[in-house]
Amino acid sequence: MTPRATPQATGGWWPRSLLGRNLLLMAVLIVLGQLVAAVLVRQMIFQPRVAQVADGVARNVGALRAGLQALPPAQRAAFVQAFNQQAVRSAPPVAAENAARRALLSPMERQFVQAVSRRLGADDAATNTSQPVWRRDSTGVLALRVVHQGPEGAETYWLNLPSVFPTREFTGAWLAATLASMLLALLGAWWLQRHINRPLAQVVAAARQLAQGQPPAPLPEDGPEEIATVGRSFNHMAHSLAAAEQERALMLAGVSHDLRTPLTKLRLGVEIAGAQVDAPLAASMARSIDEMDGIVGQFLQFARVGSSAGEAEVPTPASLNDLAQAVAEAQADHGRTVRLALGTLPDVPVRPQALRRALDNLVENAWRHGTPPVLLRTGADADGVWLEVQDQGPGIAPAELDRIRQPFARGDGAARSGAPGAGLGLAIVERVVRSHGGRLELFSTPGAGLRARLVLPRGGQA
Repeated sequence: MTPRATPQATGGWWPRSLLGRNLLLMAVLIVLGQLVAAVLVRQMIFQPRVAQVADGVARNVGALRAGLQALPPAQRAAFVQAFNQQAVRSAPPVAAENAARRALLSPMERQFVQAVSRRLGADDAATNTSQPVWRRDSTGVLALRVVHQGPEGAETYWLNLPSVFPTREFTGAWLAATLASMLLALLGAWWLQRHINRPLAQVVAAARQLAQGQPPAPLPEDGPEEIATVGRSFNHMAHSLAAAEQERALMLAGVSHDLRTPLTKLRLGVEIAGAQVDAPLAASMARSIDEMDGIVGQFLQFARVGSSAGEAEVPTPASLNDLAQAVAEAQADHGRTVRLALGTLPDVPVRPQALRRALDNLVENAWRHGTPPVLLRTGADADGVWLEVQDQGPGIAPAELDRIRQPFARGDGAARSGAPGAGLGLAIVERVVRSHGGRLELFSTPGAGLRARLVLPRGGQA
């Protein structure tokens, strides 16, 4: 049995399809692009803005300190309160449930606070206390601690600053824009991949038809240049293979047909000279002529399968059980008993003459190279319906099962090497079953015979 290729194992996160890989790659590139854009915006826009705003705030705080210095002590608290109320009114409203979360400074706000503190000299020993220099109150407004040194001593005030800098670097708008751009890019990649997958799927279907020995439908040669080049190249390859196959079939058929004439003359000559030639010699010559005629017949069958003449037979629904019984009856006419083990099968569309020829070849191989009894079975499973021929001969080594499918290949066993033949029996069977969309499976254990199974799809060609 021909080993089937197993798909290469891949990681669970890595898609196996080209479409899935392209979509994943597109999503990763979009996310990386957005992150790079965010870093550029931070370095080229936000940080220069931090420095600019810090300069302005430092100048304003200096002016407020000068105003506090000029006001009488009794008016300073009212001045600070009025200033803070004005800052709160200008700040955007903050939901209560977000107040605790916003009590912490964002990374950009920490840079802003440090820049203002450096400009104000907040780390001077004169103002160094255990209390923080900056804080955010329950309203979400950022406040600065100002220490006023007067004749009456140090006075501490908290000045609410206007909302001159965003408290969040990445807002919901940025996230929404990222998701929208990702969705649009993925839709575009999906649309583009569909137009790439469609001609690829056509190439795969045509290649499968070609592998089954069937002429594929011509691929379209329009569209993008790369796709059109693939279509033209595949059509040229299929045409070249068909032409080479036709020439080979014509050559085999012509040579085989031409050999039939001298073989017929030899047979006639042996029959005419039968009384003048030694009887054992005449019988040996007649057997040799029959063997050569059988080999020539195999050449003709091999050339006919897959040719235009062979493809002229139209598939029709037929019973494989009836076909098996007909083969067994034909063998009985030659004094050979074929045991039948028939299952319950549905009718399937087949080319009856071609399939009969393939089944005859399997039974003939069983008698020629194996040992009776020969068993002919039919059955059905999940893969389709099947016909199976088994002998009780010496069998074939598993390593030889693939080789003997090839044209002109013969088994190396002692019992099989002496029998006449051109080595085309299984090759003919292989071509017939492939033309039906099925496959030939071979099972053998040395000393236990050969089991050849024709598996056909339930609905005809797949």
